[in-house]
Order: sequence, then structure tokens, then C-alpha cells
Amino acid sequence: MPVFEFEIHNNDVAEAVKAGERHRFFKDEWASPHFFEFPGNDVDEARRKAERRYPVAQGFVISGGREV
Repeated sequence: MPVFEFEIHNNDVAEAVKAGERHRFFKDEWASPHFFEFPGNDVDEARRKAERRYPVAQGFVISGGREV
């Protein structure tokens, strides 16, 4: 099964850090991009797995999606 790499950060954390505050749940490091790999038959399946782990509703932004 192919593996895809995504860039993930948390926009809510980034906004809190910019305002000189801290996010209630997530560490400040989530303001910066992290790179994670997810397996999937295609990039869409891998992205769905990433979105389940890092939900948009919690402020996560998932971009990219290149096969590694």
C-alpha cells in the first residue's frame, strides 16, 4: 500500500501564539508544520485517515499529500 506525506499544523494554536497566548489543549509547537505519513490506496484515502487523526473541527490544517 502506498504511503503519503502530509504537512499538518493547527491554525487555532497559531492564532493563540500570535496573540501571545497559549492554546487550551495543544502545545505551541502545533503552530508550526509537522510532517506525517499515512498509508492509503490513493492520496484521498490517506488524507481521510489524516483527517480522522487530526480533525479540521479542532483547528488542524492538512496540506500536501505526496507519495513517499
